Amino acid sequence: MANSKRDLFLKRRLRVRNKLRKMNAGRLRLSVFRSNKNISVQLIDDVNGVTLAAASSLEKDLGVVGKNNVEAAAKVGAAIAERAKQAGVEECYFDRGGFLYHGRVKALADAARDGGLKF
Repeated sequence: MANSKRDLFLKRRLRVRNKLRKMNAGRLRLSVFRSNKNISVQLIDDVNGVTLAAASSLEKDLGVVGKNNVEAAAKVGAAIAERAKQAGVEECYFDRGGFLYHGRVKALADAARDGGLKF
């Protein structure tokens, strides 16, 4: 029986998050969400249940509103790295959710690493 794309995505997301939680207990989580039109990222403290920093392609000051390409993802990654530094965060772990580490997700991660985040 074939699984739908949505079912496969949800299974992959659970598998990725459970592995990451076991390996990186106590560290902050850099969570990525990618839709067809936008990309967003949050720096989450799971212990206290708060978001310390966030960036999205919907923000007008980034100059990529309405675009969802590799360049927009790179700008969002650089923005989250800068905001994480302002919040005093240097290390986190990268939670790609159910999205494949390719294209826009990879560009965001590389830009965040170039901006000084370690994961």
